[in-house]
Amino acid sequence: MSKHRRSTGPGATFGLWNRIAVIVAGILLVSWGGPAATAFWGSISGGPGAAKADTVAQGSKPVTTVSGGNVTVTWAASTTAAGRSVTGYSIARYATATAGSRIAAAGTCTGTVAALICADSNVPTGTWYYTVTPLLSAWQGAESTRSAATAVDATAPGAPVITAPVYVYSGNVNNVPVSGTAEPGSTVVLTVTGAGAQPLTETMTANGSGNWTAPLLNMSAFNEGNINYSARATDAAGNTSPAGTADSTKDVTAPTVTGVRLNNGGATAGKVEAGDYVTLTFSEPLKASTICSTWTSPASTQTVSGNGNNRVVVNVSANNALSVTTNSCPVLRVGSVALGGDYTSSNLSFNTANSGGILHWSSTSQTLTVTLGGGSAGGATLTSTTIFPTYTPASDLTDVAGNQLGTSSVPGAPSRF
Repeated sequence: MSKHRRSTGPGATFGLWNRIAVIVAGILLVSWGGPAATAFWGSISGGPGAAKADTVAQGSKPVTTVSGGNVTVTWAASTTAAGRSVTGYSIARYATATAGSRIAAAGTCTGTVAALICADSNVPTGTWYYTVTPLLSAWQGAESTRSAATAVDATAPGAPVITAPVYVYSGNVNNVPVSGTAEPGSTVVLTVTGAGAQPLTETMTANGSGNWTAPLLNMSAFNEGNINYSARATDAAGNTSPAGTADSTKDVTAPTVTGVRLNNGGATAGKVEAGDYVTLTFSEPLKASTICSTWTSPASTQTVSGNGNNRVVVNVSANNALSVTTNSCPVLRVGSVALGGDYTSSNLSFNTANSGGILHWSSTSQTLTVTLGGGSAGGATLTSTTIFPTYTPASDLTDVAGNQLGTSSVPGAPSRF
């Protein structure tokens, strides 16, 4: 029976070290479960190789900034004790300064983050504390100390309320007042749009009571028609509200007199007497209260009539000018009508106690009608059919938007009582 002998010479020793060098080549990492992961790094040099331990340092305490429901997290780079760079970081947040449940961050902070900054998105309202954990391949270092308290306000303000004029008209078109309310201290951005021009934008801050006022706005560049207002409020946390809206109508066209006509409603054509009436027609509806201060819009018709102290009194002067008064209207604006013919050589008043005149406004037909009440007829009967009355409006008559009617005399169609 043959026997095998173990070689103990120098060649056998060199072969053994080669085999050991192959075995320990590479990186063997072992997690201690303690404050840092320990990595064992092997030697592949000729001769005896000693395994060397390395550790992943604890993550650095992060710094946070907040904008609305988004939190930006930044931190310093981590390395191993031997100076090797880690491969990434894991970001988390807690609802308490100590203990509590670990919540993985979202947004660009999801998973392993290679950079030194990320943004946690859609963070609920509350106070949060962030941590950073360095990672080296499949191993990790100790979680960092928690950040300072990070207060998140993810609740958006309510939509601002806008107060704007119903009409943009000739009297305010260069200085339109717009104001409103919003969350106190919020920044309000107002945008005004309309046809024919670029939008107007103004930025204001709501005061401690929530009130804001825009600088007076010049809307002369917009076309007539609809003007739209939109305002959003952004609070100190960066949350932006839904839009609050409002509208105005731009009308800068002044009304005009389009018709002046005398109508026979009495017993004798060509004679000024009870029942006759004057019809004044306008290019658009007037604001009723500028005719008679007790009239209101948007009623389509308004009338003053009756007997007693409040009856309508129609006067025709000796120079044949017709005017109107009534106690029913504390402020009455009609003007006067030159009748265009010699109906009377004396002053006449149609205002008997039991038969007052009538003052009637129709916004539908855009007409003001003055009807003569009881009284003595004029002494002349006119036969001409080419008599032209002329109307001189009172001052401060306006259309619904507020544009003033001119006060120049306007000739009417050939007509007579």
